[in-house]
Amino acid sequence: MKAVDSMTDADILEPQDWTFPIPIAYGPGRLGEIGQHCAALGLKNPLIVTDKGSRDLPFISRLQRVLSDAGVSAGLFSEISPNPRDDEIGAGRDKFRSGNHDAIIAIGGGSAMDGGKAICLTARNDRDLWEFEWESEPADIGPDQAFPTLITIPTTAGTGAETESTAMVTHTGKGMKFCIYHPQLKPSLALLDPELTLGLPGNLTAWTGADAMVHAIEAYCVPGFHPLCDGLALEGLALVAKWLPMAVRAPENMAARGGMLVGSCLAGIAFQKGLGHVHAISHMVGAEFNTQHGLTNAIILPVILRFNLPGMEHKVKRMADAMGLTDASVDAFIIEVERLLNDINIPRSLSEIGVPADCASRIAEKAMQDSAAGTNPRTASRAEMELLVEKALAFKNSQNLEQRKKTQPDIK
Repeated sequence: MKAVDSMTDADILEPQDWTFPIPIAYGPGRLGEIGQHCAALGLKNPLIVTDKGSRDLPFISRLQRVLSDAGVSAGLFSEISPNPRDDEIGAGRDKFRSGNHDAIIAIGGGSAMDGGKAICLTARNDRDLWEFEWESEPADIGPDQAFPTLITIPTTAGTGAETESTAMVTHTGKGMKFCIYHPQLKPSLALLDPELTLGLPGNLTAWTGADAMVHAIEAYCVPGFHPLCDGLALEGLALVAKWLPMAVRAPENMAARGGMLVGSCLAGIAFQKGLGHVHAISHMVGAEFNTQHGLTNAIILPVILRFNLPGMEHKVKRMADAMGLTDASVDAFIIEVERLLNDINIPRSLSEIGVPADCASRIAEKAMQDSAAGTNPRTASRAEMELLVEKALAFKNSQNLEQRKKTQPDIK
């Protein structure tokens, strides 16, 4: 792949087939090939899994039509919430079994990806969903219980969930999100068609795009030597920084949509390395208050950058270089991230999206248990985590940029 600064619109619009870390088919219009891919994989009766908000959108009927034209029958399960719940996954498993389906095609945003993957985990066995929780020893899955073939088709540029088996699901009994996965479940194909993102409203373009930026930044900041993930995180950040404002301002710009879809995918692969406190807090806010995940991440991000980045100047410089910034200081980097978020109309506090101020202690306690907290570059005490949540609830970055340059982080 060419460096972002040397890439032309024609380069971004050229169809590509990649094989890392799974087979990826990228390019405008490639949804039209889904029947051929099903035939190559020997699929006769897949179950399409999407979220409640997507079931009536044009890409669902288009997918059904393309499959039908190719002689592939397909069912549809669309009872997935914006923050998928364990009871919805159980209903999806029942739908898979009753329809004698042989595969799952997850299409939509992050909730559809997570829902489809979670249904795959339990479709052919009688294990409880939570036996697949990230911290648990991977369940022993025999050949007679092999996971169904999985195809992922993201319709937002932000989730990055299309190349891995991990899924975030809300435990309805505990009011918490947990990561579930199994190393034997891998998508057989990720189909990245930027045409599918053209109809995405401006606010969702911004929220999901900011999610991709958070993935890239948090993954790169995770400690440890992982040059593969680090390289993907930096390239993903470069693509998002270049194309996100354009995708919001000019939603029909196919190059911007393509650049964002690839940037999101790269950032999603990168977070195999881990994430951090932005996600640890966001997961629990989403589980309790059903907030949009990318939007929640974007609001929390500046608070966590102020906590994490002092002392990480070497990593900040590389991220600043990826974003094309001339000033690579910690303060300048944070200011630029804030400027970009302001430019795409991200609210400045969780209170602005309906999260109540009295939840800080409870959310902090849950966030400390999130797997993403374990890979944050700076450990937070229980008291520090609560303070971070309080700041995200009430934070206002409404000062102008010059004033913000003079403002020192007040969490030390």
